[in-house]
Amino acid sequence: MFAPPDLARRIEAAEAGLLTALARHATAAAVTGAPLVEAIDGGAAVFVRPGAPMNKLVGIGFDGPLDAARLATIEAAFAARSAPLQVELATLARCEAAQQFAARGYRLVAFENVLGCDPRQFVPRPTPHRVEPATGPAADWVETMADSFLAADGTGAGTADAFARTEVVAAMGELAAVPTLRRYAVRDAGTMLGGASLHLHGRTAQLCGAATAPPFRRRGVQAALLAARLRDAAAAGCDVAVMTAQPGSLSQHNAQRQGFALLYARAILVKDPG
Repeated sequence: MFAPPDLARRIEAAEAGLLTALARHATAAAVTGAPLVEAIDGGAAVFVRPGAPMNKLVGIGFDGPLDAARLATIEAAFAARSAPLQVELATLARCEAAQQFAARGYRLVAFENVLGCDPRQFVPRPTPHRVEPATGPAADWVETMADSFLAADGTGAGTADAFARTEVVAAMGELAAVPTLRRYAVRDAGTMLGGASLHLHGRTAQLCGAATAPPFRRRGVQAALLAARLRDAAAAGCDVAVMTAQPGSLSQHNAQRQGFALLYARAILVKDPG
C-alpha cells in the first residue's frame, strides 16, 4: 500500500476525530474543569488533565503553516495549565508546517510510524484463540490493556512517553467509554489473555491498540485480535486500516509480517510551557 498526502490527511483526520471523541467523553476532569477541545486547520488540540496521554495536537499541516493566531491561542491555553503542547506532525504534511513549529521553539523528541493495509485483502493466519466482543463492564479490559502497555518489549528506537500506571488506567478507561469504539478480548477459562480496540472513521479503520498480558505473549493472541478487527473493518466497508508502532520495534516487524506497509511517520514535537 502506498500513501500519498491525501491518504495521510484522511488518516490524520481520523486520529483527530478519535481524540476529540475521547476528550468529550473523559470523566476525570475534576482538576482542570471541562476538557479543552480546540479545532485548528483540520486537526484538533485536546487537553484532558495534567499528565494525560491524550493531551496533544494532531491532524494538522496538510495545507501549509497553521493559523498563527489560532496556534498561539492553543499554546497559551496549554501554558496556562502548566502543560507542554505535544504535536504529532505527519511527514507527509507540508514542510512549511514543520518550519513553523521549529521557528516557534518546538523541539523534536521522537518519531512513530504509521502502518496500513487494505482490510479487504487481508488473509488471516490460523490461530487457536477465539476473539469475543469485550462488552459490559470494562474493568478487566482496562487493567489488561494498561498492564500490557506498561510492559513494553523494549525494542525499537524508543519513545518520549513515560506515564504513571494511574494515568494509563485512566486513559484506557476513557478510551473504553467512547461509544463508537469497539473493544475485543481473548479469554481462557475466564482469564483475559489480551485485548484490543477498533475505531471506524468513514472508510478508515483505526486499530487503536492491542495488548497481550506478558505471561501469554507469543502464543498467537495478537494475530487473533488483528484478524477479528480487520474482518470487522472490511465488513464495514473500510479500504484502509492503520496502526502505529515505534520505529524499528518488534511491533512494527510483526505488523509488516502480517501484511502491513509503512505508510509514513509522525514527528513528535513538544513546546514547553513558560
